[in-house]
Amino acid sequence: MSQRGRPRAFNRDEALACAMQVFWKKGYEGASLADLTDAMAINAPSLYAAFGSKAELFKQAVEVYQANVGVQIWEALPQAATAREGFTNFLKETALAYSQVDQPHGCLIVLGALHGEQGSESVCTLLREQRLANVTKLRERLEQGVRDGELPTTVDCQQVAEFYATVQHGMSITARDGASLEALMNTANAAMAGWDTLTSQGT
Repeated sequence: MSQRGRPRAFNRDEALACAMQVFWKKGYEGASLADLTDAMAINAPSLYAAFGSKAELFKQAVEVYQANVGVQIWEALPQAATAREGFTNFLKETALAYSQVDQPHGCLIVLGALHGEQGSESVCTLLREQRLANVTKLRERLEQGVRDGELPTTVDCQQVAEFYATVQHGMSITARDGASLEALMNTANAAMAGWDTLTSQGT
């Protein structure tokens, strides 16, 4: 009689990557325990033993997402010579990242959870804080543009940052709804068409 093969050793990184894909596709509340355990190839007790809770698993999956997905989006800001070029590349990289054929469309940080049911408040707070942190990154690049003399000192950097963050959030939703790369690029170009007006307005 043949011997049974030894069970595959649990690989935490691989399991997190699988969980990230489930959360990205279905959202926090839409991802059932069965969905997660099937994708991670573990049972429910093992999931809780390794990660403590579904919310903690989601938190760690978000960290994996931020470290590996759409990195070029945020690298575009500091790498560009000017704020305008940085924001242009930021939106173009967003269009590219959100429309990849081999992964869920849109952004986990935007689509993962908005108004959670009881018990998921911590997840909603986590993603809200991440979105606010992204607005801060945009504002800081604009402030650098002011210091460099590219933008007038009267520009409302917070308002402009919030506008372009909102554009990006909208691109995430339309990408999930099936918008093509071309359509997302058109949105990016339309948003940048308003750059001069937005950055010339004072408070």
